[in-house]
Amino acid sequence: MSNNKKDKSRQDRQMWILRGLNFWQYAILAVLAPFLPLYFADLGYSSSQVGFLMMIGPFAASLIQPFWGYLSDRLRAVKIMIFLLWSLAIASSIGLFNSGTSYALTLCFVLALYFFFQPSMPLLDSISVQSAERRGVAYGSLRLFGSMGYTVVSLSGGVLLAALGGIAKLPYLLWAAWIVPLLLLFFLRDEPAEGEGMSLKSIKELFTNKSFLWFLFMVFIISVPHRMNDVMLGLYMKELGASDSMAGWAWALAAAVEIPVFALIGKYINRIHEYVLIGIVGLVYALRWLMYYLTDDPWVLLALQAGAAVTFAIFWIVSMHYVARILPPQLCATGFSLLSMVYLGLSGMTGGVIGGRLADLFGGESMYLFAVFTSFAGGILFLATEFYSRRRV
Repeated sequence: MSNNKKDKSRQDRQMWILRGLNFWQYAILAVLAPFLPLYFADLGYSSSQVGFLMMIGPFAASLIQPFWGYLSDRLRAVKIMIFLLWSLAIASSIGLFNSGTSYALTLCFVLALYFFFQPSMPLLDSISVQSAERRGVAYGSLRLFGSMGYTVVSLSGGVLLAALGGIAKLPYLLWAAWIVPLLLLFFLRDEPAEGEGMSLKSIKELFTNKSFLWFLFMVFIISVPHRMNDVMLGLYMKELGASDSMAGWAWALAAAVEIPVFALIGKYINRIHEYVLIGIVGLVYALRWLMYYLTDDPWVLLALQAGAAVTFAIFWIVSMHYVARILPPQLCATGFSLLSMVYLGLSGMTGGVIGGRLADLFGGESMYLFAVFTSFAGGILFLATEFYSRRRV
């Protein structure tokens, strides 16, 4: 009985550590995503330059990201990988914030920062999914803490920066956000290995899985407008008269409304096929971007961020669920790395470059007209694929 209590206590501790790590990892992201573009704009860079800076890092990181997933699966040492990546990311951020106004140096250190930080996210997702499944807990119950972290920092970030002296003090906010997760990481336990382990044969099977590759392509289509909005919304709102704090509030609202969805969707996710759900989400995305296109009021844009509850939250959880369902456990970290590569890297680079170029040439509203058609096409592709698959059965 004593051993059972100890095992339960360790399991509970593991889940609380993962909740904390999810909270703080997304808190770090909440420092980077809304405020780093404002920091670069404060240095005097144009919208195109900012868009390129914010997307070249994730894009370059996406090219190497599957390697980190493979290495983690191969060594079965997620904890060590995350610690190594975070340490190198912090070192890169120190270089970034000491680059002055040199665009070339800023570009190099942005590449390094995302090169090391971005791959840690699917690795934490991987151990979170495996830990949750072994304990009969929904992954969404862990991921919702990520949205909480993003909400808290997005909401308070603008106020904290104002108190510190403005956007130029962003480095101190970022470094402070890394203290707690580094401490928590020491108490994290890697999950026990299952299956036959990683092999070159299993990797080959993954990259020749046509259904999985087609799924990643469709994810790319829907993700491009979303990632474009991630990079450009703060700048667009500022052009319309919003303050730095308002930009933070917009991201806080988007993250806050995701929390109940992450908490509840696990109970209903098995009732509808993933492709149908994501297809519907794509169509809702199109409607959401249409409303962004039709308004030029920053307060309305802020309110529209609540649409993340029925778009991104469902899209991401369902995508994670699909990858975990169709891939064997020993390939999970690699599979999540590929999904993250497409969402954060390829889609991010494409969305950032297209969004920045459209904003410079035709104004910020043109980004959202592009987003309407792209999201609609992605939703139709998912629904058509599901319809075709059922016809073949």
